[in-house]
Amino acid sequence: MISEKMKPFMANNSAIRAMFEEGKRMAAVYGRENVYDFSLGNPNVPVPQVTEAILDVVKNEDFMTLHGYMSNAGYEDVRQTIAESLNKRFGTNFSFKNLIMTVGAASGLNIILKSILNPGDEVIVFAPYFVEYNAYVRNYDGNVVVISPDTETFMPKLDEFEAKITAKTKAVIINNPNNPTGVVYDEATIKAMAAILEKKEKKFGTSIVLISDEPYRELAYGGIEVPFVTKYYHNAVVGYSYSKSLSVPGERIGYVVIPDEVDDSAALIGAATIANRVIGCVNAPSLVQKVIKYCIEHEVTVDLETYEKNRNLIYGALTEYGFTCAKPDGAFYLFVKSPVENEKEFCEVAKKHHVLVVPGSSFACPGYVRLAYCVSYEQIERSLPAFKKIAEEYGLCK
Repeated sequence: MISEKMKPFMANNSAIRAMFEEGKRMAAVYGRENVYDFSLGNPNVPVPQVTEAILDVVKNEDFMTLHGYMSNAGYEDVRQTIAESLNKRFGTNFSFKNLIMTVGAASGLNIILKSILNPGDEVIVFAPYFVEYNAYVRNYDGNVVVISPDTETFMPKLDEFEAKITAKTKAVIINNPNNPTGVVYDEATIKAMAAILEKKEKKFGTSIVLISDEPYRELAYGGIEVPFVTKYYHNAVVGYSYSKSLSVPGERIGYVVIPDEVDDSAALIGAATIANRVIGCVNAPSLVQKVIKYCIEHEVTVDLETYEKNRNLIYGALTEYGFTCAKPDGAFYLFVKSPVENEKEFCEVAKKHHVLVVPGSSFACPGYVRLAYCVSYEQIERSLPAFKKIAEEYGLCK
């Protein structure tokens, strides 16, 4: 009954979601307040203005216009509003024609990959990386090429990157700020990456698309700037989601930017627009598109201070207890070194203390675990005695 192509996806079903389901089971047994679930990157900071935006849109938009068919690329006025916002923020020169509204960033990456990949084409990713990239590439019969992690800094290994680009390389995916490490690729890194890509394009006579996956763009701390990649490389496209910046992951709303500078940009925009339809999304949800326009016009954003406060508390406590991890500059994750080589064993020990974390092997980086600190400050406080007991069990506390 099940297709051969689906079987590997089923075998590699997300460990993140599995741990999330385990958290719900444990909460029913021990009480939700006694289970410390750091598995899922589900935003916990409400943005009340989103509710106001929904009510305003429903009240003031024409019913048939709001709920009817539209261009597969989305409402032109919404796309133009986003384009102008990007131009103002990053000094770009986009119009609505350069944007396609998508069903979250995942859909955005899929329509780009569907538009450019032929069977056997290679897509480079940097470990640790969001595990679903594997599935997205395999959807279109591409092959994932992994750059091994630099576990000192978790910045891209540019020498290995350059060595692994071949004539079959069709795309490179970066995630900035990064899930699971919280690292931000700085301007120098993006410039160096662009120079390597330009050199390889000339060598092989090919076009290599740099896909920047940016759902955490707005979650950068301490004034850290996240470079906007289209300013540094001509074949760069951006996939964005409002899931984290407006705390609306369930609404599945985002966009793709395809600049005019991209090789065959008009053809790529056309192909991606059609891909939006043929993969089954058809178009992004109409109501939420209008809500995004309202939020941009009213400068609605998430309360970043809450996440920064959470980061400081959990990072400070865990490092005090003897755990090793890089302090994240963005997103809302800690990537913690496991005190034992097999991090899945560590996850099981943590679970005995009602602490749920995700193994790093799910991100192609074994020996580490990911904690999502987008939870309440009170949950982090309640969890600290459990983390201390785990540290003591492994002899980490001094």
